[in-house]
Amino acid sequence: MSIESIGDKSSFKSAISAVEALSLEDQAMLIDIIQKRLLQQHNSELRQEFEEVGHEYAVGNFGFTSIDDFLAEFEL
Repeated sequence: MSIESIGDKSSFKSAISAVEALSLEDQAMLIDIIQKRLLQQHNSELRQEFEEVGHEYAVGNFGFTSIDDFLAEFEL
């Protein structure tokens, strides 16, 4: 997805403008913060998926026949 296609949304354009108004050091710090938060969110989603699979296994709804099937369930 390109910035141009996303840029049609005024809030996104406003956010980009606000970031561009920051110093280069502040922009780099913002990028670092966002990357860390995205990683935390991804890890949280993975933990939730693993908990769901654990629950399914505990109640007997575990039907994976191979490691590939198991990983496919997590879209890894």
